[in-house]
Amino acid sequence: MNIDEIVGSWDYRRLPDNICIGADCFLERRESFERFRSRQSPGLVLGDRAQVLTWTTFNVEPSGRVEIGQDTVLVGAVFMCMKSIRIGAGCHISYNVTISDCDFHPIDINARRRDAIAVAPSGDRARRLPLPAEPVVIGRNVWIGTGAIILKGVTIGDGATIAPGTVLARDVAPGACAAGNPAEVTENVP
Repeated sequence: MNIDEIVGSWDYRRLPDNICIGADCFLERRESFERFRSRQSPGLVLGDRAQVLTWTTFNVEPSGRVEIGQDTVLVGAVFMCMKSIRIGAGCHISYNVTISDCDFHPIDINARRRDAIAVAPSGDRARRLPLPAEPVVIGRNVWIGTGAIILKGVTIGDGATIAPGTVLARDVAPGACAAGNPAEVTENVP
């Protein structure tokens, strides 16, 4: 591997045409985009001065679209997108944070077995069952700590804080703090 490909000096024009990169973005590792398969136009939007650092990965399905606001810093976040994930401006998202808009497998055991057969190397992907996806929306100036998990359908309001290790399956109001598994939300009291 070329050292430039792990320190942000590589040619960003080598990325797919449906990735829109704003002014003065920093993309540390080309490997962050290896699982980007979106066919949407655009499939990924990085706002001005967005920073995509270390082990951030974009696992974006053909039907998925991810938007990252300006001045947002991603320090090893994992995006799993079937439909839509939107991150506002000025956010900080830490290591091993997973943001997923879909379960990516059926919950029912029999359906899961059929799905595993369909996606196996010798399987027929056309036989996959539809997987429900619900958009994830994260407002502006949100801080998400190490190892948090943001699940499908969640909206996080502007200025909220998500503590490290939190598992979030419900909305968080602007300025509130969520912590724990399952998350408990403490509203911001003026």
